[in-house]
Amino acid sequence: MKSVIKIANMRTLTDVNIIREAISKNEGVVACQICKEKQEVNVVYDDYFLTQDDIIQCLEDLGYTII
Repeated sequence: MKSVIKIANMRTLTDVNIIREAISKNEGVVACQICKEKQEVNVVYDDYFLTQDDIIQCLEDLGYTII
């Protein structure tokens, strides 16, 4: 499964690194590509282990706003 998630308050490389690390810790994540300029996260994951809502909740727990 592939999801594109828009994040409103991702502005720095530190944000990118925090988000990448948090998403990568989830079981079932296959790949994660982050575009700071577009404020988008592309995640490829196995939906047997993980849902898009799980990924969104992970990001919201870090204090990021999902569009």
